[in-house]
Amino acid sequence: MITYEEALKIIKENIIQLDTEKIELVNSLNRVLRENVYADMNMPPFNKSAMDGFACRKEDIKNELEIIESIQAGYKPQKIVGKNQCSKIMTGAEIPEGADCVIIVEDVEYITQNKIRYKKDNTSNNICYKGEDVKKGELLLTSGTRITEKEISSLAMSGKWNLIVSKKPKVGIISTGDEIVEPYEFPNSSQIRNTNAYQLIFQVEKFGCTPSYYGIIKDKEEEILPLISKAKEENDLMILTGGVSMGEYDLIPGSLKKIGFNLLFQKVQQQPGKPTVFGRDKNKFVFGMPGNPVSSFFVFEFFAKELLAGMLSFKNYYKEIQLELAVDYVRKRSERLGRIPIKIIDGKVFPIEYHGSAHINSLLEADGIVSIPIGVQELKKGTIVNVRSIW
Repeated sequence: MITYEEALKIIKENIIQLDTEKIELVNSLNRVLRENVYADMNMPPFNKSAMDGFACRKEDIKNELEIIESIQAGYKPQKIVGKNQCSKIMTGAEIPEGADCVIIVEDVEYITQNKIRYKKDNTSNNICYKGEDVKKGELLLTSGTRITEKEISSLAMSGKWNLIVSKKPKVGIISTGDEIVEPYEFPNSSQIRNTNAYQLIFQVEKFGCTPSYYGIIKDKEEEILPLISKAKEENDLMILTGGVSMGEYDLIPGSLKKIGFNLLFQKVQQQPGKPTVFGRDKNKFVFGMPGNPVSSFFVFEFFAKELLAGMLSFKNYYKEIQLELAVDYVRKRSERLGRIPIKIIDGKVFPIEYHGSAHINSLLEADGIVSIPIGVQELKKGTIVNVRSIW
């Protein structure tokens, strides 16, 4: 049995980076950039009005002002604003030459059809200045960034319609066990519904990879070998749940060896997730995960994501924040690294009621995961803990 840190080191040492491909911006959600993106123009590209109002000279705002033109957004000003003059202007329109402020329409009264008076003594400039948001040539996004709704506007702004991104890892998912039935089936008294596969499908897809589900295989080697051989051939990573412990019917480790995988570790000093298998055969990888759903969730979060992030060249793929523990926490045993689901209320950490790795619903309200070091049995209220966010 090895430590979590040793297991993580083995995964990192075996990562193979995938090739790139070119896609259109509209198809880029959750893809990982493999190029730096620079601004190709200033933003704003000109001095523009932040308000609907009148562009004028600030030194003239106490005087009556003559309206010399009206400027809509998208139109070039035609006239220079001189002494005691102004141009009616819309939000987003270019500031005309000669003007150095915009007085807002709500604070103006008309004297005649073409003359106005400002009703206040002072005004802000109300101008968004050329290049104040982004300057031409400025680095906007770096290679290794995952594209979400936050990044898409910057890409569009910089004219990046065709993007170089990592190819998506293909991930084959298999559930094992004589006791497993699909969710649309009603289990008998000795069966349980398959939750792991669908949980993993969503985890894989959300991480920007392509899942393929191969179904449930029984605890019989003659059924296991053909299906895992097929999944290995068709995917970059294969994930199996169940059948990785030391019981008579835990056939997965031996079967993986028979189809060519070198198993780099099989047990990790962690709870949940002790019987975790990681193997490699050239450019193919496999994780064998425990059958309990919280275990498989955590193993994917801490191990599979590390491998997939490396394949994708995905930088900073998880976030950790330090927060204060709101209550005392005690665990029964401390010989393994412990992980517990938590929720955050008013900036403080509350452990969620958690009965063990089979407690599926413990994750429903979870905001993150707290890891408890080996040898630590108790955390006192007020302890600062690292919270790994779940996204």
